[in-house]
Amino acid sequence: MNKELYITTRKKIMDNVEDNSLLVLFSGTAPHKSADADYDFIVNKNFFYMVGIEREKFILLIEKRNKKLKETLFIDKVTPLEEKWTGFRMKEDEAKSISGIESIEPLGYFNDYLNSILFNNDYSNLYLDLERRGWDSDETKALKLAKNIRDKYPHININNSYSIIAKSRMVKTTEEIEMIKKAIDITNQGIKRMMEKSKPGMMEYQLEAYFDFELKTLGAKRHSFNTIAASGENAIVLHYGENNCEMKDGDLILFDLGAEYNNYCADISRTFPVNGRFTERQKEIYNIVLKSQLETIKAVKPGLPFKELNNVTKKVLIEECKKNGLIKEDEEIIKYYYHGVSHYLGLDTHDVGGREVNLEPGMVLTIEPGLYIEEEGIGIRIEDNVVVTEDGCENLSKDIIKSVEEIEAFMNK
Repeated sequence: MNKELYITTRKKIMDNVEDNSLLVLFSGTAPHKSADADYDFIVNKNFFYMVGIEREKFILLIEKRNKKLKETLFIDKVTPLEEKWTGFRMKEDEAKSISGIESIEPLGYFNDYLNSILFNNDYSNLYLDLERRGWDSDETKALKLAKNIRDKYPHININNSYSIIAKSRMVKTTEEIEMIKKAIDITNQGIKRMMEKSKPGMMEYQLEAYFDFELKTLGAKRHSFNTIAASGENAIVLHYGENNCEMKDGDLILFDLGAEYNNYCADISRTFPVNGRFTERQKEIYNIVLKSQLETIKAVKPGLPFKELNNVTKKVLIEECKKNGLIKEDEEIIKYYYHGVSHYLGLDTHDVGGREVNLEPGMVLTIEPGLYIEEEGIGIRIEDNVVVTEDGCENLSKDIIKSVEEIEAFMNK
């Protein structure tokens, strides 16, 4: 994406930072796996959102003084000999070209530079990404820096930039939506390939492998998340992940999956018959889920409370499940539908953003109702990705087939 996007994004974030403050973001480091092996590096998404660079150990420092900004990017530099072992490093010109940051310094200079500006200036605040998902979560570089600053510079106030960045990330730019569309298009091709290859007797992971191959072929570096390939009664488990059972004749298989493109995620669920033909009962339940999904998508519009989406879904599911005798009382629906219908989507699959808000144009959401009937071994979820527009929404994944008739026609052509 164009560097102007990142320049604009940084300015927007810094407009919400107090004057005479510093903001520091870390790109992150791949965690150790075993022996001399590390896990794959995945960039801190808030860093990427503001810089556009996917490299380990980089640090962004922005100074806001007298309402003027000074940006510095600290990058890892190695010797030519080290590059022969571990690959070429990003050079200054490339870092400038991608990020739009003109001041590039070596990573090893960061501590001295930070000490110098704190000593020579009257900065009052330091903003860090202090996201912490669990009480016992590993300590991040940002949390460690916060402790050091409190010890060495007790007059500096530590502030959490996470909520500021998260609020900005909730509304996507046109460029970001195009990245999500690309991820969805790749996901679509992978789903088609699996539908073409599906047959009874295959293992779940064998069918999943066709999706993986398609992603690599089309330029997706990784999945948005670990693929769920749940056939038969496995689909009752929302986050089933073993993917190691045989797909039987007459089973449905529920896939929850997505490609990631330039760090932007797709998140799609499709459920189809392993043998290409729905039974009458499967078709009946499938069409209830589909109706609830279509009605929920129709309800998406600016100003609608986020939580209202799930109420729309439940209303349709309750009405239809009463009609076919699956339930008698409204509250019984919790037995067959036990998750929410939506979450935000973007740089993360479960993207940042609060639920006590009203929808705004530019928000990208999943719409994913389901029914899970344990006693019948039927689990069905249908999920699309939509962007809120000025007067409603656009279904970004509308080209991924999902009606009973479309699925059967495609699988049996």
